[in-house]
Amino acid sequence: MKKLVFATNNKHKINEVAPLIQDHFQLLSLADIHCFDEIEEPHNTLLENAFEKARYIYTKYQVNCFADDTGLEIDALDGQPGVYSARYAGEQCSFEDNVRKVLLEMQGKKVRTARFKTVIALIIDGNEFSFEGKIEGEIIDETIGKDGFGYDPIFRPIGYHQTFAEMPLEEKNKISHRALASKQLIQFLSQI
Repeated sequence: MKKLVFATNNKHKINEVAPLIQDHFQLLSLADIHCFDEIEEPHNTLLENAFEKARYIYTKYQVNCFADDTGLEIDALDGQPGVYSARYAGEQCSFEDNVRKVLLEMQGKKVRTARFKTVIALIIDGNEFSFEGKIEGEIIDETIGKDGFGYDPIFRPIGYHQTFAEMPLEEKNKISHRALASKQLIQFLSQI
């Protein structure tokens, strides 16, 4: 089975993607290739940050890999936190800190529409490709649910009564932004 490195240290992301590609590839983490470097995300777009990580791993380790960057775009906050979603409440913040900041900023806002967007940057044998997944939803007034991570407890996808944090992983993996981008990735990989 072909090996593919997911350039992330985020175990939640690996747990979401692994079931989607396990029939096609052996998914390796950065720890599996003994990479413990902190890879910078210095850019202003999800696509540039994803390629920054993928290029770093491909150049240093010479392994086929992909990286992602994900952002939550909230219309009432002019698209914020966007590319800064992981560190919205500060450089050393937790998921909970970020959620608290969003809930505080959303107090009294009538427009609550938002979307999660994931961009995947893939490098295979030096060739670069990208894929994007997006899901529309809304920001609710309080955290609900214990599963998932990040903003999942305050994001409810359109057409659903549950937040991402209330959904079983199997259900979330059918509709999430990361799942949609990953499915494009898998479809592409299955053709090469």
